[in-house]
Order: sequence, then structure tokens, then C-alpha cells
Amino acid sequence: MWGVRDKHTIATYGKNIAAVHQVLPQLLETFQHFCISATFATVGLLFFGSKEELLNNLPIAKPKYIDNNLSPYNGYFETIGNDDETDRYHYAPKLIEMIQKYPQHEIGTHTFSHYYCLEEGQTIQEFEDDLKAAIAVAKARNITLSALVFPRNQFNNEYLQICKELGIICYRGNQRSWLYKARNGEKESLFRRALRLADAYINISGNHSYQDSDLKNSDPIDIPATRFLRPYSRKLRAFEWLRLHRIRSEMTHAAKRNMTYHLWWHPHNFGANQQANFAFLEKILAHYQMLHQKYNFQSYTMTQLAKMVRNG
Repeated sequence: MWGVRDKHTIATYGKNIAAVHQVLPQLLETFQHFCISATFATVGLLFFGSKEELLNNLPIAKPKYIDNNLSPYNGYFETIGNDDETDRYHYAPKLIEMIQKYPQHEIGTHTFSHYYCLEEGQTIQEFEDDLKAAIAVAKARNITLSALVFPRNQFNNEYLQICKELGIICYRGNQRSWLYKARNGEKESLFRRALRLADAYINISGNHSYQDSDLKNSDPIDIPATRFLRPYSRKLRAFEWLRLHRIRSEMTHAAKRNMTYHLWWHPHNFGANQQANFAFLEKILAHYQMLHQKYNFQSYTMTQLAKMVRNG
């Protein structure tokens, strides 16, 4: 989950973001019912309860993207509310506390400021300071960060040593396909986006499951994504059965071969059409339970899996 950085986002997607306050409790209850362990990669800015606390804990070096619109530090903080009671878009300490009540889950980091690791202008020093700020605000709330999800999937191999030095033992990498190779916004194409959309419904790029031997080849450990759980779309509702079949087939492929399957999404993806999104998720999790009973398919947080792979 992450906070809103501009008025345009609030105007076009604000209802989804605000709805996270309803989505997260239901998501936690659903995971509890189906015995799921999850990693919630959270932006550091969301940990604060007030603007004063936020402004007193910013990183030393801030990203200097060529595109100024990517940075939350160019006057945007002046426009946000004073605390989590008056601004439900930019603060989420109560949601973080809610996750902490479920010990089977972990809170990971999505960097401090939703840091874009491949955009022009940013540097490794800025990334390091950003990550240090995320670690510090989490530590103040008795959370040790050990799992990282790169914002917008902008994986940057040059930054892994910094992650390792700061205690990150695993991260979510991208699928092993040219369709999902990390790129910055300028180099992304509509063609690749269209193919990724199609890949959610029909098998274009493969199953993307991983053996433990595949995961041991990096430090921190790369736990690649398998499938983004796209939200329900009324325009594509006739193809929901294909989307469900795609995910179930991948899960079955992984379970039969004792492989890792990594499903991911943002809580705000469920902000609209909540009933349809949760109904779809429950079908997936019911399939997980069947695979658990038949093949001993297990649910782990990213850190749990990384430690098992490292010690295995």
C-alpha cells in the first residue's frame, strides 16, 4: 500500500485509496480464515500519525528525478492534512497496527517515499538514505524490515548491496520474461502493457514458478513475482473464468512440483468492486487449501521463505 502524492491521483483514484480502510480488515480476516501468511510491503511515509512527525523524519538525501512530478518532496507535503484523523490518504498508522496483531504476517518495505530506482536523476546515495529512513520509522514501531518490494517493479541490481548491508534479506524480483523486465516509465510501452494484460488471462509468458535452487542464486534472495492479481473489471467480466483458470493452473503447476508461486497485489486494487474482488480471491484461496491438502502446498511470508531457502 502507498499514499497519494498528487491531486490528480486523488481525483481519479482517491476512492480506491480511501477504501483501503475497509479493505484491509476484510483482507486480514480472509487470510485468517484460509490460513494464509502474507508480506505487506508498506511505504515508510504511511507509518506516521501527523505531518509534524513526518517532516521531522525525512531522509537526508532526497531523490532528484529529472521528472519532478515523481517526487513527493517538491512542495506536496504542504498540501496534505495534519494527521491521520483528517487525512485518510497519507497516513496509515492504525492500519499498520492492525497488521501487527496478526503474527503470521510480516510488514516489509516499499521504500520510504515510493522510491523509483530506475528513473533518471536518482542516485544510489539517495536510495540508501531513503531506505534508512524507512527502517528507522519501522524500528520505532517495533518492526524489523527484512523484505523489500521495489516500487513499480523498478528492480535495480546495483542497489542490492545497500539492501544487504541494511538488513534486507529478500526482495520481490520480476518474472523471468521480457514482458516483465524492469524499465522506467519513459521506456515502458503500451505494447508490453497490452501483452501483460493478455497474459493475465491466457498463457503467453509461462507459469513463472520457481525451484529453491533458482532462488539461491542471489543475496539478498530474489523471490520473483509470479502473478499480479488484477482487480475485477466490468469491461472484462466475461473473461473472469479465464483469469481464474490462469491463476489456478499456475498454482497447481507449482504445487505438484514443490515450487514457489508468488501472487501479489495492492490493497487499494480492491477498493472498487470490493464484493467481486473478494469473491474472486476466495476462489483462489479455496484452491490453495485443496492444494495444501493434496500436495502439502504451504503459505509463507517472503522472509520465512528466504530463511528456509538460505538454510535448506
